[in-house]
Amino acid sequence: MEIKKKPVFDFFKRLFDLVVSFLFMAVFCWFYLLIAILVAVGDGEGKPFFVQERVGMNGKRFKLYKFRTMCVNAESQKEMLMDKNEADGPVFKIKDDPRITKIGKFLRATNIDELPQMLNIFLGDMSFVGPRPPLPKEVEQYSETDRYRLLVKPGLTCFWQASRNRNDISFEQWMELDRKYIRERSLWLDLKLMFMTVGVILRHRDGR
Repeated sequence: MEIKKKPVFDFFKRLFDLVVSFLFMAVFCWFYLLIAILVAVGDGEGKPFFVQERVGMNGKRFKLYKFRTMCVNAESQKEMLMDKNEADGPVFKIKDDPRITKIGKFLRATNIDELPQMLNIFLGDMSFVGPRPPLPKEVEQYSETDRYRLLVKPGLTCFWQASRNRNDISFEQWMELDRKYIRERSLWLDLKLMFMTVGVILRHRDGR
């Protein structure tokens, strides 16, 4: 599998990622500290950050960072909840996941739980825009067509993330959206998807 090379786009995309992620973490370090304290105090146990291995560009594995939104033993409970999985394909999703903490619901609704991934972007494992990074177990179930999404860096947001009805999108439709991004990727499209994502977050916050 190959994709069209875009060296100029890749250069400016990486420059944007590096500069903006660094400035964001520098300016909002106080906010990171505040959220970390709220998460730690929220359920009185466990660390405020959740670290999980994900698969990035060309199958390279890396540690993805998030604010913890679930109880500390969430992974051990996953097997018991498999029969409640509402997603198709190799993805596991439950709309009202009982493992999510009270503060976790707010963090997920506002996407604040994703902010530690600014470090992933700064380090070069991720970009602001690109296919969402999958779990190794999910990749093991990928078809050759699905693996196409591993030819670019994973991102904080994408077509799927920027969709108002993303929970209604099937796995195959999600994969096609990622392939669409890879084919059409450009700086303009990246900016468009970032603004669309902000719009989705604001509408969700306002209950629309």
